[in-house]
Amino acid sequence: MIPLTNIQLLHASIASLLSITFLLSGNPFTYILHLLSTNTLLSLSCAWCALLSLLHYLRTRTRPHPVLLLNYACFKPHPSRKCTYQAAESFVRRIAHLTPSSLDFMRGIYLKSGLGDETYAPSFVFQPDSCQPNLESAMHEAQEGMFAAVDSLLAKTLIDPRRIDILIVTCGSFSPSPSLTSLVVNRYNFRSDVKSFNLSGMGCSSGLLSIDLAAKLLCRSQKTHYALVIATETISLNWYFGDNRPMLVTNCIFRVGCAAAIITNDPSCRRVAKMELVNSLRTHHGADDGAYRAAFQEEDDKGYTGISLTKDLIRVAGVNLHEHIRILAPRVLPLSQLALYAYSAVVSAFSRGNSKRMVPDFTAAFEHMCVHTGGKAVIEQVGRVLRLGEEVTEPARMSLHRFGNTSSSLVFYELAYFEAKGRVKRGDRMWMLAFGTGFKVCSLMWKSLRDSCQENDNPWTDCIHRYPMKAW
Repeated sequence: MIPLTNIQLLHASIASLLSITFLLSGNPFTYILHLLSTNTLLSLSCAWCALLSLLHYLRTRTRPHPVLLLNYACFKPHPSRKCTYQAAESFVRRIAHLTPSSLDFMRGIYLKSGLGDETYAPSFVFQPDSCQPNLESAMHEAQEGMFAAVDSLLAKTLIDPRRIDILIVTCGSFSPSPSLTSLVVNRYNFRSDVKSFNLSGMGCSSGLLSIDLAAKLLCRSQKTHYALVIATETISLNWYFGDNRPMLVTNCIFRVGCAAAIITNDPSCRRVAKMELVNSLRTHHGADDGAYRAAFQEEDDKGYTGISLTKDLIRVAGVNLHEHIRILAPRVLPLSQLALYAYSAVVSAFSRGNSKRMVPDFTAAFEHMCVHTGGKAVIEQVGRVLRLGEEVTEPARMSLHRFGNTSSSLVFYELAYFEAKGRVKRGDRMWMLAFGTGFKVCSLMWKSLRDSCQENDNPWTDCIHRYPMKAW
């Protein structure tokens, strides 16, 4: 037999008392009231049972746990890996089969990209004897970024790796065997029951998608857990060596970067956590053929594999951002903005489209925004769609200039920019927005739990005094 707890025994006693009462009296409620009013000991016993039952309910009922960002760390490569314009051009010129027109095209894209001379490239770019990367180059790039970011993060949080319950690694276009999560488990000697997830093929939005996945897992658990999320990308095996112009664009804007974050549902960590996740939204627009093929990995006519960024990408980003914010707006905007938006929608309907709907002011909902750092055109498109001034898109433009498009980790470099500037205050609300292949749009909404502070491993530490600058 299963032993009864004290609470279960009390419940059984009350049930037995009521059953006997019903059997002995034709008017049970009157009899119970009379019995309780004339028997003080019985009244106190019933009151005590009711109190214990209430406390038991309050302790065991399902309550959502907070999702807290304990801390994060961004990888910063060695200064010798800075990809200046001269270094990039020197490497490209060593690729013998590239035509002069392709070289001129890449030069034009690079000069208009918004990237500065301090972004970082993988090690194979700086090797004079060879320009063709291999699996060893890709593994070195992955290990270098992930291990540096995780080492820094664990040192800051003082978290024992064996306390990690959930491990998520996202890398869009590099999926070796054993997996990248196995690489991390082996390096840090995680527990054998750690839940690991590898996300690939999801593009630049996968960093936010990984945080959202970890948050969903933590919210559904009744126990307190710690989740380690690693957002990285590997350029080495994804450098395009052909002459297809839409595919050459990726060589000009993608750069090395990696970020790691620990999130938890432990309420006791609130006093040391940086932010609390208050909302999230993911929208997938892959049902539309134009959105599906806007950023597409394929082979060119000579068999070279690359990711084609079509001219339609900017339009797709704008259209799907409109759809995304249509769903997001009611969740985050204040009532005043929602009322104005509803009024403009009614006016637009009655004017048969002659009057356009207003764009809600999202600066009324958020003090800070980490806009997708996909490229100059993407940042400008987001600014146009949301009617954002240059002061709002400044962190995105500066991150693009300093680090380039680091894919899944890009929003963390923006967050580090805010912190290096000391702009985030306790209670501030922050919106992270990123796009991904497929085509996906992802948003995370945070609330800051403390004032930002400058940390030694902040990737902006040595250069923040030079920013903001005129990037384009």
